[in-house]
Amino acid sequence: GDEGKEGCGSSWDSAQAACVVFSSRDLSEIMAPAKAMKAKKVAMKAMKGQKAMSKGTLLGELVNATELKRSDVSKVLNTLAEIGTDEVKKSGKFTLPGLCMIKTRKKAATKAGKRMMFGKEVIVKAKPAKTVVKAFPVAALKQQI
Repeated sequence: GDEGKEGCGSSWDSAQAACVVFSSRDLSEIMAPAKAMKAKKVAMKAMKGQKAMSKGTLLGELVNATELKRSDVSKVLNTLAEIGTDEVKKSGKFTLPGLCMIKTRKKAATKAGKRMMFGKEVIVKAKPAKTVVKAFPVAALKQQI
């Protein structure tokens, strides 16, 4: 259907798709301070040239470093992901030593009503409470960067 495309025109192209994505984004992200948004855009531009390491590349690096079979390293990575997922579900926290800590956090429910955003009054729908997963770098990683 055409729901959610107000002001975006009738035909779909990348700019209009971006408009729909923006209009359905989480309110907390829209309400972020302008300075933080500007800093985020600058950081994203700097990172645009570099791509994140894929799973295959990571497997290759680990195979070269450890001299194990590729299939064994793949099993270790998959098992690590399963263990991490189970641990986060069970206790709400999982640490990869020397890398990061993954935690869950309860986000409070939001009430329906009217809020001021950028000088305009916006009607906000009620949202239920939910659990979000966050990752934090460990202190050793922070010091190296």
